[in-house]
Amino acid sequence: MKLICAVIKPFKLDEVREALVALEVHGMTVTEVKGYGRQKGHTEIYRGSEYAVTFLPKIKVEIAVSDGLAEKAVAAIQAPPAPGKSATARCSCNRLIGPCASAPPRPATTRCRRRPPSRRALPPPLLAFSPALSPERSMLRSPLRATLAVACLLAGPAFAADAPKIDAADTGFMIVCTAFVLMMTLPGLALFYSGMVRKKNVLATMAQSAAATALISLLWFVAAYSLAFSGEGAALGDFSRVFLRGIGVETISPLAKTIPEMLFMAYQMTFAVITCALVGGAVADRLKFSAFLVFSAIWLFVVYVPSAHWVWGGGFLGAMGVLDFAGGTVVHINAGVAGLVAALMLGQRIGFGRENLAPFDLSMAVVGTGLLWVGWFGFNGGSALSAGSRAVFAIVATHLACAGAAVWSAIEWIHRGKPSVLGVISGAIAGLGTITPSSGYVLPWHGVVIGALAGGICYWCCIELKHRLRYDDSLDVFGVHGVGGLFGTMMPGVFATVAVTGDPTQSGLVDGRFAQLGIQAFGVLVVTGWCVIGTWLALKATQALVGLRVSNDEERQGLDLSMHGEALHQ
Repeated sequence: MKLICAVIKPFKLDEVREALVALEVHGMTVTEVKGYGRQKGHTEIYRGSEYAVTFLPKIKVEIAVSDGLAEKAVAAIQAPPAPGKSATARCSCNRLIGPCASAPPRPATTRCRRRPPSRRALPPPLLAFSPALSPERSMLRSPLRATLAVACLLAGPAFAADAPKIDAADTGFMIVCTAFVLMMTLPGLALFYSGMVRKKNVLATMAQSAAATALISLLWFVAAYSLAFSGEGAALGDFSRVFLRGIGVETISPLAKTIPEMLFMAYQMTFAVITCALVGGAVADRLKFSAFLVFSAIWLFVVYVPSAHWVWGGGFLGAMGVLDFAGGTVVHINAGVAGLVAALMLGQRIGFGRENLAPFDLSMAVVGTGLLWVGWFGFNGGSALSAGSRAVFAIVATHLACAGAAVWSAIEWIHRGKPSVLGVISGAIAGLGTITPSSGYVLPWHGVVIGALAGGICYWCCIELKHRLRYDDSLDVFGVHGVGGLFGTMMPGVFATVAVTGDPTQSGLVDGRFAQLGIQAFGVLVVTGWCVIGTWLALKATQALVGLRVSNDEERQGLDLSMHGEALHQ
């Protein structure tokens, strides 16, 4: 009998086990260890920011086999590496010393406590090993360990164990966060938007949020998730997860290492849903429903998916260190800039600047704001992808960004003599949106400062800039989300601190690191530029397929009746 010991990467465990079972070799023991050596200098990426890893999680496999099977078992573990890749295992094989009549009590194993899971792309699960079958390099150091190895073999599957991969607490937390983010679209955004349009367009506005939820969810399942969050391309993912192929009950993503990959997929789906739904607010009252559907489908793949991969999925922006904790670039800049491009291409509503286009029912918008506000806890807090202190700090910073509501209202009070309800909710959304990219990198008081600045900046853009430039962004998607996203994405370069991140490479001016501000600016320019180009292309394609704008008669009648044949009760 010989004892084979191998140290492998965690994701290779199933492959090694299957190879050994094919040889009719059973009864291996598995222990979590940490390695440091040939992979010194390896880096991980969290939310796009790269940092060095000192010790890497590994799996130690021990199995006793007959002399005749030893070489085959080692060969199975050390499967030939792909061209250009490292060998597959650090492995040793030694003859067992001493007999074993019965299995002694199994020693307790102390599991290594691992770092909180990183959100973004890690290197592929390739395995690096040193040459094998050398007695001088044997991991077997004592007769006792040899005896224990035989005992494990005799005991059979009862002693075999898989390395733990999914944490129940993190999974439960992320299930709740996923539900919260979905709630932001339905009914949160639906109520928020429909309360700010005229009565004849309320149902049509709600229909956009409902339709986006269904359409984008299906497209995410088909291919969008795979292109955004699988593969190693700098610009785009691959098709390995098309139709969620290959995702099983125990499958995890290297981007979220303690929750099921199916849950990670669903969480990211809710982000795509609300981003597409946000865009429609800029062209409310005049965009065809068919055009909204076609545009959303094209825009998802042309704009949202590439930018999500660049920043969060292991793409080039994340690799260069752009910090975006929960969606300043991917969600808010994309939605706001796309909304502005769409508003300019469709033109102004009939009567803009001349007729009363006041909201129908602000009480609906207030209720929607409340749902969005609570949902933002899942949006930003859930972006930590684990139930830990990082999530708590993100939630607190997010909530304190409500300073935006206070500043917006104060400015209105000074300029107009009284604060409006619309101003309160607009300022709140501005603060919540602007803190999003910084929420997991900053201290609570930073959230207050960022929210307050957002209230003033977004107020000026929605009230002054909009009227000076005469563009008709119906529900101020650009003024709130676009401007908030642009300004907010710069803020990690100022306020990100190692006191929260624990990583010197994820810090900004407050920690004396000036380079991050330039990195953030580059990320903003890239995402904004591509969004302008991609949105224009998507709108042109939509116009060629179904047209963009309703007729003047349909617009005057209202989209509830002209697009859906329904209307609110008089």
